[in-house]
Amino acid sequence: MAWLPSWHSFLKVVESGSMAAAARRLDCTRAQISKQIGDLEKSLGQRLFERSTRKLSLTPAGEVFHQHAQRALEAVESAEFAVRHLGDTPRGTLRISATLTFGRLYIAPLLPRLVEKYPGLECELVLTDQLVDLVADRIDLAFRLTQAPPEDVVARPLIALERCICASPAYLAAHGTPQSLQDLPLHHCFSYLLTDDGQWRLADREGNETMVPVRSPIQHNNLDCLQEAILAGQGIGILPDFLCAPAIADGRLIRVLPDYEPLVRFGRHLYACYTPSRVRLPKVKVFLAELETTLKPVPPWHQP
Repeated sequence: MAWLPSWHSFLKVVESGSMAAAARRLDCTRAQISKQIGDLEKSLGQRLFERSTRKLSLTPAGEVFHQHAQRALEAVESAEFAVRHLGDTPRGTLRISATLTFGRLYIAPLLPRLVEKYPGLECELVLTDQLVDLVADRIDLAFRLTQAPPEDVVARPLIALERCICASPAYLAAHGTPQSLQDLPLHHCFSYLLTDDGQWRLADREGNETMVPVRSPIQHNNLDCLQEAILAGQGIGILPDFLCAPAIADGRLIRVLPDYEPLVRFGRHLYACYTPSRVRLPKVKVFLAELETTLKPVPPWHQP
């Protein structure tokens, strides 16, 4: 990052709260930091800091520059790291993001195998159902269910996931089994992660789509909670096969209206997303290889 010293100094001043503190962190003099900030402001034609005897604070221009500078320098660091480590044995920290349920079930179990195979590698798993910023959150690899991957990242399709309507045997015994879409509004039906506005979008085998209003006195925005409620006989719901397939296989859940496919806004495909600078990093390549070995040719949720 030697070719952007003034940007680096600017970020350290913001983080440290003063030029003197930034100078200590960068092992240089306060005068050097002050000159770099002055040169930066001159080149940008804007004041970046409001200076007072007590503290430094960012100007509006400084706040805008801070957002962009942070991302730019992280991208530079990633690019330098990628170039320096091409062809090396996987090492360093691999930071992965995945959704709560899929990550817990299928990403977390891979990590012990990976670090045992590559002793120089460390892994950090960030589980969240919210979209992450690959650069700002320092994510090497993010797994996303989406219809349209972001255009500014490399998006590698991994597997198509199915979803099904299901209920517990106890619920169906007590309330009856829906025989048609018209029966669904008569049942307690869970919204899919609170993202469908109480309307199930279902497609028949010919691809014809129907919107069905659904309701339930209790709703959830988490897949684990949703499955637990369905298993407990509280209603009918839509679940992804990676979660519900084992329960269907052993009879704890029963598919309802199997001729209809639920369509949700997240789409059907699971993507591995990473910035272009991560494409050839050994740590990313070995993890993707390990995951694809797990998912193909038959994913674990469809194995005996």
